[in-house]
Amino acid sequence: MDDYNVIIRPLVTEQGMHFANVKSAYSFEVNKKANKVQIRNAVEKIYSVKVSKVRTANRKGKYRRKGRNFGTTPSWKKAVVFLEPEYHIDLF
Repeated sequence: MDDYNVIIRPLVTEQGMHFANVKSAYSFEVNKKANKVQIRNAVEKIYSVKVSKVRTANRKGKYRRKGRNFGTTPSWKKAVVFLEPEYHIDLF
């Protein structure tokens, strides 16, 4: 899997920006089939930083209703990447 196919997009939220400032932790939406080693290598290559640890979570899609039709939003995988103290990522 290519490094640019592992990372789908960065997740920019209030809580994510707080963790980026306080703990140097950044969250990304990643490919469902990517493992922690692939995520670590992709972030290090794309953003030129040193990663200390990676945490992942599979997010289940929520049930949604439109009229009498039911469905779910897509499931996705989230990765929280912790960087070494001297590194940071500029998302804006």
